Amino acid sequence: MYTSAKPYFYGTGRRKKSVARVRLYPGTGAITINGRDIDDYFGLDTLKLIVNQPFGVTETEGKFDIVANVRGGGFSGQAGAIRHGVARALLTADETYKPALKKAGLLTRDPRMKERKKYGLKAARRAPQFSKR
Repeated sequence: MYTSAKPYFYGTGRRKKSVARVRLYPGTGAITINGRDIDDYFGLDTLKLIVNQPFGVTETEGKFDIVANVRGGGFSGQAGAIRHGVARALLTADETYKPALKKAGLLTRDPRMKERKKYGLKAARRAPQFSKR
């Protein structure tokens, strides 16, 4: 595993209820999430593509190793949080990536959250079943 003696770039990403703490090390493109390989952690290929999206935008595939700790939410939210963290970490690595990352919308924190349940309803918008008789 990585020690803190190696230099790295850090970024925090958030999405829904998920918070990801991402460290980028100069390397070959290995991705470790919560101590597990990305293939073990995410079953879906679409989630792996989401995590790697900032590298495609900045054309830095295979130049950094990712070590991410992510908590909260589900797999989709966690993948989005890691993507946000990677984009922010790339920004600390090289400021010239900012226009490309900004244009792709990877630096903006997704504000969509779960809507709260309202009184008189069964869920946020789900009304009780109506019966005429």
